[in-house]
This record gives sequence, structure tokens and C-alpha cells, in this order.
Amino acid sequence: MQKKKLFSFHVDLDMFIPATDKEKEYLVQMRPSSTFFKDGIKRLYKNKVAFISLIVIILITLSSIILPVFWPYAYEDQLGVQPGKPVDASFKNLKPFEYGSTEQEAIEAGEKVFPHIFGTDSAGRDYCIRVIYGTRVSLAVGFFASIIVLIIGTLIGSVSGYFGGKVDLFIMRFVDIIYSLPDMLLVILLSTVFKMTLNPILEGTPLERVGGNIISLFIVFALLYWVSMCRLIRGQILSLREQEYVLSAKANGAKGGWIIRKHLIPNCISVVIISAALQIPSAIFTESYLSFLGLGVNAPMPSLGSLASEALNGLSSYPYRLVIPAIVISLIVLSLNLFGDGLRDAFDPKLNN
Repeated sequence: MQKKKLFSFHVDLDMFIPATDKEKEYLVQMRPSSTFFKDGIKRLYKNKVAFISLIVIILITLSSIILPVFWPYAYEDQLGVQPGKPVDASFKNLKPFEYGSTEQEAIEAGEKVFPHIFGTDSAGRDYCIRVIYGTRVSLAVGFFASIIVLIIGTLIGSVSGYFGGKVDLFIMRFVDIIYSLPDMLLVILLSTVFKMTLNPILEGTPLERVGGNIISLFIVFALLYWVSMCRLIRGQILSLREQEYVLSAKANGAKGGWIIRKHLIPNCISVVIISAALQIPSAIFTESYLSFLGLGVNAPMPSLGSLASEALNGLSSYPYRLVIPAIVISLIVLSLNLFGDGLRDAFDPKLNN
């Protein structure tokens, strides 16, 4: 029997030279990226236009939520109206930083009176707080309408793309029918019909304050505006359903709903987020022009579109009443569009190859 020889190695630590700073930097650069989401956030941060647009959106949203808490005037209060006394007409149609008669007396007496930054409207209501509330309403409608479109479009598009065949044929022909309808005319007709039918039903309910016009607007979005999201998700699902992990899940007996929920939709999440971000400005613009036509929110709740519509009556004398809500609408829509473009550039894999 042969004896095994044992070998011993002696390592001289002096043979190893510490890495230089340049070599360490090179090793850091060669490391694989952490996650797709973190890489997308870094690319989004480098896009200055999209990042500034995000800051503008956040500032406008926070202002519309926080400022009404501290503002001394309410959006529905008519200034200068006191019980048992005639209406003080000096509060109507005030220009920016002007005061009514009683406010001027208080200022002369040494009291501090908060200024009307944008003046007052023809009913004597502070115009600045109405613009702030109108911004809140428009943003809320845009966000909630986009969520409705996102849910319906993702659900129907994923079902159509995954099952294919007759299911896909039927859904796509239905989508083509909706696409062929004139959007503007149909939105106006549906809003008018829902307004007439919902307002009597909502009387005496908590939803009466919201108003039938807002609910009808959500219904219109749920009926018409999901088709673009549906087509987009369907195309993504068609390209993903033949992947190996989907075939493996089918071989293991997984049902279609589980595969859609656990595999397909998570792999479409970047496209879903980008589409939702681009849908919000479209929803805000739709709400604005419907309110401009008198089919938006119920009075006295303001909207940017309804404020612009009311401003037409005194356009020659008070043009700023139209300019201010128009600037706010333009700023919101422009910022959301630029931010949506930045999201697409940062998270779309096809644009980062």
C-alpha cells in the first residue's frame, strides 16, 4: 500500500499588492446593476426636464391639498354678506390685492386683513381659493379616471392577449367599434344623459356633494377610454406568453388567471406605469373642457374648466380670470406629459439597449 504524501504550502503575504484607487473604481464599474427599478430611477433622475416636471407636479398637488386648510376664505363663501343686512357690493369683482369696504375700515383701524391675491369673482368669492380648489378637483378627477382606465384596460387586455383565439377576436372587434365612434360627441352625449339620470338618484346620499357630473365623468372614462390601454397590454402579453417561464407554469398545472397575475402583468408593469402617467393629463384635459361646456362638476364646487367658462362673461374687464386657470391647466398637463415621456425613456427596455 502506498503512503499518501502530505504537501504544505507557504503563502508569502508580501507577494500581494493592494489595489490602487483606479483599479477599485474599475471593479465598481464592472459590477452588475442592482435592479431594473433602481436603474430606471437613476436614468429618470438624470433627465432634468422630467425631474423638474415631477417637482412641479408634487408642488401643485401639495398646494391644492394643504393651502385650503390655512386659507382664511372658503371657496363657497360670499364676502360681505351678513345676515339681516343688504349685500355689500364692494366685494364683487375686486381686482388683485383690492379690499371691500368693511376690510378697508378694518385696515384703517389697524387690523390685519389677508389680501385677495387674485381678487374676487362676480359673486364676491375669493378667486384664489377657488383656483386652488379647482386644481384639486381637476387633479383628483384625472388621477381617479386614470386608475379606472388602468384597471379595466389591464384586465381586458391581459385576458385578450393570453387566451387569444375567439376571445381575442371578439374583444378586439369590440375595441375597434369603440375606436370608430366620435369621442367628443359621445362623451358629451353620455355626460348629459348620466347627469340627468344620476342627480335625482344621488339626492340625500353622501355622493350628492360629489355630484352626478363627476360620477358620470368616471362612467364615461370607464366606458370609452380603456381601449388604448387594452391594446397596449394585449401586445405585451402576446410577446410574453410564449416565454419559458410561462410554459413551465402551464406544465406545472397553473391556471390562466394565476399566470396572468403572477407572471405576465408584473413583467408589463413598466409599460403600465408609463401609460397611466400619460393618461392622467388626457383625463384632466377632458374634465376641463367638459366643465367648460357646463358638464363638469356641480356648483358651487369649482373646476379649472368651469372657472375659465365663468371668466368669459367678463373677459374684457377681467381677463386675468381666464388667464390664471388656463395657465394652471397648461402647467399641469405639460408637466405630466414631460414626466410621462421621462418615465418612458427611463423604464422602456427597448429604448435602453
